[in-house]
Amino acid sequence: MFRKMRRFKQGLSAEKCAEILQTEPRGVLAVLGDGGYPYTVPLDFVYADNKLFFHSAVEGHKVDAIRGNPKASFCVLSQGELSDDGWSFFFESVVVFGRVTVVDDERERADKLRRLGLKYYPSEVEVDDEIRADMKRALLLQLEIEHMSGKRVHEK
Repeated sequence: MFRKMRRFKQGLSAEKCAEILQTEPRGVLAVLGDGGYPYTVPLDFVYADNKLFFHSAVEGHKVDAIRGNPKASFCVLSQGELSDDGWSFFFESVVVFGRVTVVDDERERADKLRRLGLKYYPSEVEVDDEIRADMKRALLLQLEIEHMSGKRVHEK
């Protein structure tokens, strides 16, 4: 169902893709939006259990699109590194495909929201305070990965 990468020599291993998903701070979620147009939105995320988790408001364009069609892709781009020529970059990207669902289980929601917070907040105290204050209003989305590929590119 999923295409093979055309430039397979630039391909990354599954382990390297997972490392990028664990370390990079943001990615872009693509869903089928209003009128059949693609809708993309940059998101903070956490990678755990071969899934991606996102914090969300309970309503809006993204949530409406997911409820209409749960298929999505998510792209993460590394910060890259300057090549020896001083102006071009090497960077890595990971693209995943899967289906997005709402996490309803309260224990899992609390666990994954906490993991998400620990990735971004400066302290555990701040994470716990935020979860206590906003957990009832927070939606947790998960993208279960059905296909993942990554590549390293020299961008000139």
